[in-house]
Amino acid sequence: MEASQTEPHFGEIIKRLRQEAGLSQAGLAAAVGIHTRQITRYENGEQQPVLGVAQRLAQALGVSLDELAGAPGDRIKLEGTWWAAWQTFNDGQEVIATQPVGLSQHGSTIQIEALERSTENERGGYLWRGELRLWDGQILMGYYAAADGNVRSKGTMYFVLHAQGEHAHGRWVGLSYDGPVVSGRAALARTREEAQGVVRERTERAAT
Repeated sequence: MEASQTEPHFGEIIKRLRQEAGLSQAGLAAAVGIHTRQITRYENGEQQPVLGVAQRLAQALGVSLDELAGAPGDRIKLEGTWWAAWQTFNDGQEVIATQPVGLSQHGSTIQIEALERSTENERGGYLWRGELRLWDGQILMGYYAAADGNVRSKGTMYFVLHAQGEHAHGRWVGLSYDGPVVSGRAALARTREEAQGVVRERTERAAT
């Protein structure tokens, strides 16, 4: 009996996961398709959701049903310093630019920030920051925006994680420094060389 009393109840779990995801009660309710009052009832321990609503809650929070029920999760930990590499073009010439990036993880939400300007891409190597969301331990989706006040570039990022979370490959789409919408391959890895290698490998594979 004493052990069970120390375990968090369902409402506490939902509240913690919601806060980790950076969602308000209204935001979570909208994502799930229910009224905000229902989220309040769940978090206060007054009511528990039916299975269909629980599935939508888990999806909106980026966790499994087991994690939503309080089971320990095996979510990949991505906190720390990584390297970002992306394919871009200057005057028609391909450039694989790199920057060290800092990742700060809170549950399934990851803040990402460029730590230095790119040395390979002088015109587009600005500082930026953004946010990624981890889905099903495999997909990272999010956005970025220039941190430099005189640069208006911003866009989206989509990555597929390696099975052990060692690197991720994907694409970026955004507004370039001179106006047009542009896109290219991208990667995240623990070292600059690996990040560049992932982009080159995916580019070569697509060309064959």
